[in-house]
Parts: sequence; C-alpha cells; structure tokens
Amino acid sequence: MAAVASADALFAADEGRRLRQRLAAAGRLGKLKAFGLILPLLLFVLAGFVAPIVMLLTNAVYDTSISSNLPATMTALKAWDGKDIPGEEAFAALVADLKTVQAANNGPLIGKRLNYEISGIRSKIIASARKAEAIMAPPYKEQMLAADKIWADHLTWAKINQSGQALTSFYMLSMLDLQRDAEGVIGAVDPERAVYRNVLWRTLYIALMVTLATLALAYPTAYVLANAPARVANLLMILVLIPFWTSLLVRTTAWYVLLGDNGPINSLLMTLHLTEGPQKLIFSRFGTIVAMTHIQLPFTLLPIYSVMKGISPSYMRAARSLGGGPVISFWKVYLPLTLPGIGAGCLLTFILSLGYYITPALVGGPADQMVSGIIAGAMNQENNWGKACALGAILLAATLLLFWVYNRLIGVDKVKLG
Repeated sequence: MAAVASADALFAADEGRRLRQRLAAAGRLGKLKAFGLILPLLLFVLAGFVAPIVMLLTNAVYDTSISSNLPATMTALKAWDGKDIPGEEAFAALVADLKTVQAANNGPLIGKRLNYEISGIRSKIIASARKAEAIMAPPYKEQMLAADKIWADHLTWAKINQSGQALTSFYMLSMLDLQRDAEGVIGAVDPERAVYRNVLWRTLYIALMVTLATLALAYPTAYVLANAPARVANLLMILVLIPFWTSLLVRTTAWYVLLGDNGPINSLLMTLHLTEGPQKLIFSRFGTIVAMTHIQLPFTLLPIYSVMKGISPSYMRAARSLGGGPVISFWKVYLPLTLPGIGAGCLLTFILSLGYYITPALVGGPADQMVSGIIAGAMNQENNWGKACALGAILLAATLLLFWVYNRLIGVDKVKLG
C-alpha cells in the first residue's frame, strides 16, 4: 500500500509539473501574440515619434561642420595655449585643410558655421580657402596673415577651437541669448542681439492667455452640457465640435476676414457708432489670442466635460443638505472633483498652443510671432538646423516640465474633497 501511495504521489507531482510547463508555454505564446499585435504600432511610434525626437536632440548639441572639415587644424590647436594666435604648425595645418575644403567646395559650410559666432566672416573664409590653394611652401603663417587679417585675430582662432568640438552648447546657449567669449566664459549677448528670450516668454505668455481664456469659456459650457437634457446636450455638443472638425487653416482664415479693418466686426462697431474708425484687431496680440482660443476651445472643454459627466448629482445634493450654500458646495465639493479634467484640458491646450505657427503667422503682427515661426524660418530660410533643433529642444523641455508639474500638483490621486 505504501508503494502504491508513493507511486500515486510521484505521478501527481509529475502531472503537476507538466501542467505548469504547459501553462507557462501558453502564457509565453499569449505574450508573443500580444507583442505581434502591437508590433506595427510600436514600430510606427519608434519611426515617427522617437527617432525624430532623438535626431532633434542630437542636432541641437552635435555639429561636425568644423571638426570634419578642419581635422588637421583641430589636432594642431590641441597644443595651443589660447593666449595669442597659434604658431607656424597650426597655420600649416590650416592651409592643408583649406586646400581640401576648396577642392570639396565646403568653404561656404565652414563660413556659415563660423558666421554664427563672428558676423561677416563667411565671405572671408571662402576667400581664404581660394587663396590657400596658391600657398605651396612655408612660411604659412606669414602668407595667411597677408591673405586676410582675420587670421591675425585671436577671436577667430578661439571660435574655430570652440566650434571644432563635435559636442557643442553653442546652439542651446544662443537660443537663450547667451554666448561664450574667447576664453570660454558664458555671458549674455549684446542687448541689441538678445531676441530669443523675448520670443520664448512671448510664446509662454500667449499660450497661458489662450489657456485661461479657453478655461473661462469651457468650464461653464461643460457644466451645461453635463447637466442638460440629452437632446439639448447633443445639439450643444455638435455646435462645440463643428470647429473641431473644420480645418485649422480654414478657421484661421475666417478670423482673418472677421478681424480685418473692413471686416464684419469693425463694420458693426462703426455702424453702432462705438468707434470712429476701424480698430486694430488684425495683426495684433488680441487677434492672435482670439483666433487661438476659438481653435483650442474643444481641447479644453472635452476633458472637463468627460469628468463632469461622471460626477453624480447626489454629491451636490448631499452638500446642500448638510448646510452648504451654492457657492460653498461648489467650491468644496464640485470644483475639486473636476480638477483632473481642468488639469488635463489646460495642459493639452497649453502644450498645443506652444507650437502654433499658422495662426500667429496669419493674424498676428511681427511682435506676436511665436517660437514655431522662428523654427520655420531657421529651417526654410536660414537652413540653420542647429538653431531650429535647439528651439525645439527647449519647447520639449518645457513640455516635460509641464507634465511633471501636472503629475505633482493635479494628479488624480491628489484630488481630495474639503
């Protein structure tokens, strides 16, 4: 009997082990199937979202236009003390590099990069590359100094040495109106050249004003939608979503017509004798904020509405039955329950407003252009990808900071009554 019991126990243990193996295999197969289903989406996200962001961040801090075209010069400058202009060895390396640069027609590329640091040096670099072809023997220093006086300037060599580092902070510093001097010390640029901080602050200000304006309009509208009868709520929702379904360019163009000097709004104001002449509504900060508010309103309203729709009316009735007036009940009960929706809607609107380009370009004036306009100009007109990527990286950092603040201050788990 003992032997039979022992055999049954061994058989049961073996069956249990095989059952666990089959369950584990089934689990792995299920995970593989699930991974196969999400693989196309994962590849799409990597190719269309992650890879561009990585490239953006890389171009903002990585530039080989000097190091790849002046390799011998950069090697020679490693022994330079940085106090005066370099010696004969560095000039010999420069001549050799400039000959190669001229043969490859890369003089404009080097000149453009150095022109970011020293205004007006581009044409002189190109001319020096042509003249270097005629230099066949030493003294190289004397001949290059005779070719152009920029080579007798300590600043030229200091900037070549700084720009020759593949990893560079130049673009990020420039977009914050900062620069390195010849000694490498970081300081503010001349006030006449300080433009990018103003653009960044202007972008943040306009995005904040649009967010506050949409919140002021969206909150009471969402409350009406959440508490109205179904037929009325559906009609109102359609009216809210009609602009959402319309092209951004169409909506912006419509505001361009409405806010024009001879548009309906100015015509109505003059007909009612409220103004003596057309008001400056178009090409102004007012026009930019109004048009962006109209476009962004559904993005703020829908998250708030979805949260309000889930709030039971019994909460407010309980608050009123416990002695709370309408204002106190709203402030202590209803508003805290809607904070997740407010936070999500405002965060979405603020982030989207940071990247607006078409609307400020069409209805805003020169003093209302935002960071996106500067990025577009850097890519399409200046062909300065480092500048464009640096501004994009700053906007990305601002977005991540907003997400962090939202999670810390308005996270769902932090919303409390009372």
